[in-house]
Amino acid sequence: MSVYTGHDALTVKGLTVDFGSFRAVNDVSLSIKKGTITGLIGPNGAGKTTFFNALMGTVQPTAGTIALGDKNITGLSSDDLFASGLARTFQIPRPFKKMSVLENVMLAPMQQVGEGLLSPLLKRSLIKEQEKKIRQKALGILDFVTLSKLADHDAGKISGGQMKLLELARVLMGDPDVILLDEPAAGVNPSLTKILLERIEALNEQGKTFLVIEHDMDFIMKHCDPIIALAGGEVVFEGTAKEAQANTGLLDAYLGTGFDDD
Repeated sequence: MSVYTGHDALTVKGLTVDFGSFRAVNDVSLSIKKGTITGLIGPNGAGKTTFFNALMGTVQPTAGTIALGDKNITGLSSDDLFASGLARTFQIPRPFKKMSVLENVMLAPMQQVGEGLLSPLLKRSLIKEQEKKIRQKALGILDFVTLSKLADHDAGKISGGQMKLLELARVLMGDPDVILLDEPAAGVNPSLTKILLERIEALNEQGKTFLVIEHDMDFIMKHCDPIIALAGGEVVFEGTAKEAQANTGLLDAYLGTGFDDD
């Protein structure tokens, strides 16, 4: 159940992204409401991934502004955005494969005491205290995403679905307000998809806001409200799942057999 509050969590105005003469995102303006699970759909090449990349600072917009709550975050780096409360997962998980699942999660927090050049020599007790707190938090999050039994396993040796849950766990270490999910159900077996959905919905009930790219229309229609469709880098639909299902043009163009992701 959504905990929509009526306030804007993420606001985009006139966002445009050009790659040379090619315009991947064209003057996109939209608002993601706090407490919603918003679905972002569109055909192959619609600009969804570029839009995500612009939100997260890995691609700089040509024009437009992005605000997280009341804060203008346009042009901030991914690290600064993470620290501000905006985080994302990736369609293809990117764990440190030779490190354990627990170590992957413990690496997520920013500005750890031990990162300074002289810190290991001058701040040993403080480092140990912080590491203990980070470890406890990481173990709690791994329990939440049902990965606690795999804490000591190499991250590169768990299943694809478990890697998606690990991605979510790493994101949660930053306690973000808004989470961007890129194809969370892709390549995940039904049992793990169910777990992932349960975790997303539990977080949503706690007040987390989600923006989800997903090609699985059953996932989108059952779990996302509202739904936004992109085509040619522009917003072509905004509405509820019921309105999307009743929109013949949308169904033909974006929800049919030809639908695919960027």
